[in-house]
Amino acid sequence: MIKMIGTDHSLAPVSVRSSIFLTKDRIIELMEQLRHTLPAEGAVVISTCNRLEIWVSTDEAGEPVEEAASCEDPLLLLLCRLAGLRAEEYAPYFVKRTSEKAIRHLFYLACGLRSAILAEDQVLTQVKDALDFSREHQLSGSTMEVLFRTAVTAAKRIKTEVSFTRANSSAIEQAVLRLRDKGMSLDGKKCMVIGNGEYGRLAAVTLLSHGARVMMTLRQYHSQKAAPPQGCSSIPYDDRYQYLPECQVVVSATASPHCTLKKEPLSLCRPDHPIVFLDLAVPRDIEPEIRELPFCTLYDIDDFYTTDSGENAEAYRQAEEIIRKYIDEYALWERTRDLRPRIRGIEDGAVSSLSLRLKKTIKKLPLTEEQKEELLAQIGQSAGKVINKLIYDLQDHLPEEEFRDCIDGMEKIYHE
Repeated sequence: MIKMIGTDHSLAPVSVRSSIFLTKDRIIELMEQLRHTLPAEGAVVISTCNRLEIWVSTDEAGEPVEEAASCEDPLLLLLCRLAGLRAEEYAPYFVKRTSEKAIRHLFYLACGLRSAILAEDQVLTQVKDALDFSREHQLSGSTMEVLFRTAVTAAKRIKTEVSFTRANSSAIEQAVLRLRDKGMSLDGKKCMVIGNGEYGRLAAVTLLSHGARVMMTLRQYHSQKAAPPQGCSSIPYDDRYQYLPECQVVVSATASPHCTLKKEPLSLCRPDHPIVFLDLAVPRDIEPEIRELPFCTLYDIDDFYTTDSGENAEAYRQAEEIIRKYIDEYALWERTRDLRPRIRGIEDGAVSSLSLRLKKTIKKLPLTEEQKEELLAQIGQSAGKVINKLIYDLQDHLPEEEFRDCIDGMEKIYHE
């Protein structure tokens, strides 16, 4: 069974999401515990600024559900124990999904149809990176591998074939639109970006594209490794408060567990003009209390969501059609996974039969014994790939019962 619990921007405010944000070390620890305590065949954790989702595959059986998470749910209990939180306090922010309900959610998520910003690209990368991270630590398992890879493939096809209004937007782009709607142009404005990771660099490039003059903070021990984007100047991270009075807009987008800007030192800056602060990080980068300062206007990640007004109805229909196709493909893999060992046996039998027929011919070739063995091995590998493709192409063109009959027949040929 596929099981998951998760929370996102629609269920939990940024203050809650900040408290459950997991570092990579914590993610590894959580997945290892899931593998050993449930036990789970595989586990994947998606931890981003907008969501935390814990996925596992187990041997359990049960009906598909989508419901509020219980404080007794083993996935939630493990998460809260690891984060030092009380499950009964955080259960209301989580939803539990199993089987088909969970699978459908993952496909919609990977395609950006569950995102705070409709059809955005970053979530696809986040889903793929979550699987890669689990695989890197030998914790993904075969079911999670196939499920996540199929969802990523569906999402890539939708990105290529379906056009959504406001698609491919990002939080910083939405922030720029919000400022423009409020009458603030960025053209010629001086902006500071704190953070030179993926999101910080995206913010800098976006601000530059709107005509802003951008400076980016660099920590001293990173200064020789990461140059700012072209057209963007750099300042030492430790001098950020010194440069703040020059800025009209300040963006913070780091992966730091600590605040990059705090009220007390910020109050000493005393600029002669208002400053807009954009906190795009989870956990928060900027202390919410800076709102109390007269020159500060603060927005956080939850202020930059989009809602669909209905103009994407046709795009949704096209995306759902693609999603259904790939969900069916995964479901077929799940139903016929018992055939995998049998198909490997057929491959081995066919390759063995071919090798016996070729040995006499290869023996006559003017080659060393080592070269003959290598040639025979290469032929066997190629033959195995051809047979594998033939069998799985056959699966794509036959009803499931007829395909099973074919496997029965091929087994008899090579087991005689």
